Amino acid sequence: MAFITKEKFLTKEWLKAYSLITIGSFILAAGFVLFINPYYIVPGGVYGIGIVVHHLTKGIFDFWPEGFPIGLFGLLMDIPLTIIGIKILGPRFGIKTVVGFILTANFMLILTHYVGEDDPLGLKDQLLLACIFGGVLIGFGLGLIFKSKATSGGSDIVAMIIAKYTGMPLGQLMIYVDSAIVLVGLLVFKDWKVPLYSWIVIFITGKVIDVTMQGVSYDKALFIISDKIDIISEKIITDMKRGGTVFSGKGMYQDDNKQMIYTVVNRRELEILKGFIRNTDPNAFMTVINATEILGNGFKSLNE
Repeated sequence: MAFITKEKFLTKEWLKAYSLITIGSFILAAGFVLFINPYYIVPGGVYGIGIVVHHLTKGIFDFWPEGFPIGLFGLLMDIPLTIIGIKILGPRFGIKTVVGFILTANFMLILTHYVGEDDPLGLKDQLLLACIFGGVLIGFGLGLIFKSKATSGGSDIVAMIIAKYTGMPLGQLMIYVDSAIVLVGLLVFKDWKVPLYSWIVIFITGKVIDVTMQGVSYDKALFIISDKIDIISEKIITDMKRGGTVFSGKGMYQDDNKQMIYTVVNRRELEILKGFIRNTDPNAFMTVINATEILGNGFKSLNE
């Protein structure tokens, strides 16, 4: 049961987790209904397959003249996939995952009922805009669901099962599974624009998930090697009110002892420190790394 996180009912953590799932599911559904489904873009996942099935079943059912509902198809796929995943992979999929895909499917059905399926935002001739905003909303929704420590189910479970038996990296397999679904869309719609637009959505979705999970950070991680470490350390601690760690090492070229500072600063402080080091020790060596997420004292709390 180690894969499942549980929060006590009606605690702060419980309310936060289920609020994230509810809001994320609604945003995810809105991204599909408003920007993806009407234009037959196939961005992988069970809803990508649902879009293909929706197209193929148009006019077949009297009670669904426009085709089998995409949200309902996603729900009908997620339920057996989750059961199979639990049997093969063990208890990795808790109640939050189930709540997430049920909410997403229902939000998708409700939104489709109210806004319709025929170009609701008038973007039929602006498919690139639809891909961009669709990818942003889908990525943001999925990011919120992931922050609640739930999963999106669907094709993720298929990739996990394949990974168990092949040993291939999960992230690589997820790309393969989604790309295979995109290619199915190409075969069905017989239009090269379908996979091209779909891969744009997949790329944007992945980037927005990362930003949602990690936040937007302007902080920089610095590694500084200098013969005047004490002076630079004093500047960082006294004037900039930052901390850091000093490591001892040995230079590879001259085999001499070196000291290195590791510290984290924001963009403004970086420029101040660069100017100070330039004047203090022109021969210093500095590596600047973009820090996507900084957790701990002086930055984002570990409890958030």
